[in-house]
This record gives sequence, structure tokens and C-alpha cells, in this order.
Amino acid sequence: MELIQVIILGIVQGIAEFLPISSSAHLIIFRDIFGIGSFLIGEYEMSFDIALHFGTLLSILVFFFKDFLLMIKEGFTKGCKTTYGKLLWYVVVATIPAAIVGVLLEDKIDELVRSNYVLICIALSVMGIIIYLADKFSKQEKSFKEIRLRDAIIIGCSQVCALIPGFSRSGTTIAASRFLKINRRDAAKFSFYMSAPVVAGAVFIKILKGDMISSITYNPTAFIIGVAISFISGLLCIKFLLKYIKTHDYNIFMWYRLGISLLALMVLLFKS
Repeated sequence: MELIQVIILGIVQGIAEFLPISSSAHLIIFRDIFGIGSFLIGEYEMSFDIALHFGTLLSILVFFFKDFLLMIKEGFTKGCKTTYGKLLWYVVVATIPAAIVGVLLEDKIDELVRSNYVLICIALSVMGIIIYLADKFSKQEKSFKEIRLRDAIIIGCSQVCALIPGFSRSGTTIAASRFLKINRRDAAKFSFYMSAPVVAGAVFIKILKGDMISSITYNPTAFIIGVAISFISGLLCIKFLLKYIKTHDYNIFMWYRLGISLLALMVLLFKS
């Protein structure tokens, strides 16, 4: 039974990390409200979440391997003179705000917000509406070539909101990109690129604290399966989203956010 729950959480993480629906909120809702993965408690719970994020990090690195290789090569040899060289340094700049706030306040935010389920549901709903409005009323004028340093800074600052479960890292960055008139496909890809250093940093910090290694040795099977499932589902989800937004808008994600929020609140009300 626990193994099935691990698989479900891995799938949830792989899907919710890249769709603009908040993976952290979904893991909390599925575990704490729906009871899937409720056996994960304390530091083991946090370490397992990080492990699932590591799986989606691997999916990003594999799917965009050629892009990252080109970004690193041109970024260090040609600077901002080429599109991919510029993207490397813009991703670095956009990562700084969330990295600083995350190091300073992430533990405090987790303490205050992680168990505030009503606030998480409100964040899910509000961000869904913001994504819808950003996409509906913004023209698709800019591509990677037109992104400026100011755009990268604004998108990076928006990512700070994602420290609160429900807002979503991909959701906030895609919404900010669309407000800046970056086309849907490039907005999503830039969001994907930005996820790599953020998730890598979170995993690295967790390992430094020493909690993750002891948690993995406690139940290595759960961690290995969780990482593998989130990796595979992450790959499939990236491919799906990039194909989906060629001919569709982000409208469906607003309705999904509103629906999952309402369902979670109803379950909470029923339990009380």
C-alpha cells in the first residue's frame, strides 16, 4: 500500500512541477488532506519531497540537455552576444531573488504556511486567475531573442512568491513572462530553464543539512521509486505542455486550480 502511494506522489510531482499548478501544494493536499502518503512524517516527509524534486530536476536536464550545453558553451565563450549565451546569464540573474529569499526565509515560510491548508487553497485559486488574465490579455510579441535583462529580473522576482505553496514556481514565472508579452512556448521554456538551478540548490542545501542522507537510508526503496516515477512523469509532462500550448491557452489550468482548491476545502470541511 505504501509503495502505491509513493508511485502516486511521484506522478503528482512529475506533472505538477511543470504544469502551472504548484507541485508543493499538490503534495501537501494529496498527503495531508487526501491521506495519500500520510505515512511520511517529519524530516522524512521533507526529504521525500526534495527527492521527488530531484527526479523532476533530472527530467529537465535530460529533456533540455542540448539547450543547456549550448547555453553554457556560448555563455562562457560569447557572453550575451548570442541568444543562448544571453539566456544562460539571464537564468542566473533570474535565480538570484528566489535563492536569497529561500535561504533566509524558506524554513520560516514552511513553518507558517505548510499546514495552513485554507491559505494554500486560496493561493492556488488566486494564482490560477492571475495566470488566466496574464495569458488572455497579453500579446505574443517576444521570443527568446527579445528578452531583456529587465524581463529576467522581473520574472526572477515573481518566482519568490512560489515559496508559498499554491502559487507555483512555473505558474508565477509563466504568468510574469506572459505579462511581459513573451510568447507561450518561450515563456514555458524559460520557466523550465529557471527550475534547474532552483531545484538543484534546494537539493544541495538539504544534503548539506544532513537530513536527507539519513532519510534515504531509512527507506531507500521508496526514495528510488519516487525519484524514478517523478523523472519519467516529468519528461512526459514537459513534452505534453510544449505541444499543448502550441494551439491552446492556459485557461484550463485556472479551472483546474479552482476545482482542486474547492475539492480540498470540501474534504477539509467534511473531516472537521
